[in-house]
Amino acid sequence: MKRKTSVVAADLQTLVLGGLRVADASVVAASGFAAYWARHDSLAVPDLYLIAILAAMGLAANYLQVARVYVFENLSRLASQFGKVAMAWTGVMASLIALAYFTQTSVAFSRAFALGWLTLGFGGLILVRLLLLVQIDRWRRQGRLAMNVAVIGAGEMGRAFLKHLADVATQEYRIVGVFDDRKDRLPETIEGHRVVGTVDDLIAYCRTHALDEIVVALPWQASADLQDLIKKLKVVPVDVKLCPDYIGTYLPARGFHAIAGIPMLSVLERPLSGWSLVLKALEDRVLAAILLVLLGPLLLAIAALVKLDSPGPALFRQRRYGFANNEIVVFKFRTMFHARVEDASVPQAKRDDPRITRIGKFLRRSSLDEFPQLLNVLRGDMSLVGPRPHAVAHNEQYATIIDDYLARHRVKPGMTGWAQVNGLRGETDTPEKMRRRVQFDLYYIDNWSLLFDLKILALTPIAILGKENAY
Repeated sequence: MKRKTSVVAADLQTLVLGGLRVADASVVAASGFAAYWARHDSLAVPDLYLIAILAAMGLAANYLQVARVYVFENLSRLASQFGKVAMAWTGVMASLIALAYFTQTSVAFSRAFALGWLTLGFGGLILVRLLLLVQIDRWRRQGRLAMNVAVIGAGEMGRAFLKHLADVATQEYRIVGVFDDRKDRLPETIEGHRVVGTVDDLIAYCRTHALDEIVVALPWQASADLQDLIKKLKVVPVDVKLCPDYIGTYLPARGFHAIAGIPMLSVLERPLSGWSLVLKALEDRVLAAILLVLLGPLLLAIAALVKLDSPGPALFRQRRYGFANNEIVVFKFRTMFHARVEDASVPQAKRDDPRITRIGKFLRRSSLDEFPQLLNVLRGDMSLVGPRPHAVAHNEQYATIIDDYLARHRVKPGMTGWAQVNGLRGETDTPEKMRRRVQFDLYYIDNWSLLFDLKILALTPIAILGKENAY
């Protein structure tokens, strides 16, 4: 009997993502031609405009890739797609404008054309995703996107794997059956799934059914048996994966990397390395320098007001923990009355705190007291975006009661962060408040991108104006 020719879910997902890339490139080009026609009533597009359209297609492909819009799981999250596409497409237009400026060709382009292209291109990219979302929902109802998976092993590892799938209640995988050479000595079902047959039965099954993956859930200690099994499965055109021995214990998986030919499971990786580290450093230095120049007069005025409001220095220096849990000295505008002896416990500011000066109340609520930390960014102690640094006493206190608290120090601390734009700023008077901050900080570290940083910077003024919990 011949194998059924139906496309498996993995192939369908790959085809969808490839088609989306082609559709996006087509939208960028079509919207450019449409914008030119709307402005000039002609499709005889000059060479310079053609070059801009081709450059936009290349930039869009890269920016959208960096924004992670070509991840199949993200296609159903329309709000996320909307934001990521908006940022990527804006970045494309900004890059083209900068390119036109530096090549002294900006005068050759119509502003109406640029505005029309920006609008039509964004609308087209979103429309493509709306149509795709409708189709994905239809495929899901038909069951075409569920991965067909066969499990080899009806022992403890097989049970643990099937139980995990049931616990997470995922609809991405469909178990077609459990296979084990000990079939005659096993119950008919394992965790609600039928024990279909032996490994030979599975090989025969693959000849007549569309299967995405085979999961081998057998102990790794029996390496010789595993090698024989894998050799046996080489005849089937299906992805084969080994279920790890630690299935009952959570370990973060970052993929396998070989050391001297031995495959090693990566569980922790540097959040920033290579070009990501370079981009982050450029972002910090360039934007911090620009902000210091633009805000210089304001910062000098604030320093003068602090000095006039109460005796003491304009700047306050505090020891905090930074990258790799090393101590740094953080600069702030002084917002409290100057004390000769510093309290080592560093009690947090509370509502109507008598230690806070008149100008200090305004500076703390508006977060203007944090602006001297631009100097920390230029020095390399901090970043514009990252987990907020805490005083040494607070750091040592929370590190003992909150799991993964010190993992925040795997990147440089920031002037603003993902926790702050989600309303988690101000006093942390309970461990639960700090625990929520840590969750947002760790999410930022695991999902860093340049676009993510720019999004946080754009949301920061809104977060400051919309919240009253900083005092």
